[in-house]
Amino acid sequence: MQTRASDLTMEEIRSAGLNALFENLGVVGMVRFLQYTDKGQGDYTKERDAWLGNPDMDEIAREIKKMKE
Repeated sequence: MQTRASDLTMEEIRSAGLNALFENLGVVGMVRFLQYTDKGQGDYTKERDAWLGNPDMDEIAREIKKMKE
């Protein structure tokens, strides 16, 4: 008799899902699927603006020249 999903805890459902992915896709496929479907956290646009700022073209050119040295 098969267990119904409604009778499982969230951890049991998660474990069963990972096992199904592993059995059908293998380790690499499972990891790729999880990476593809992961929503992540935070607001990438705001975080990017915080560390990049708003450089002008001269500033960008200077940074490129530094990297080439």
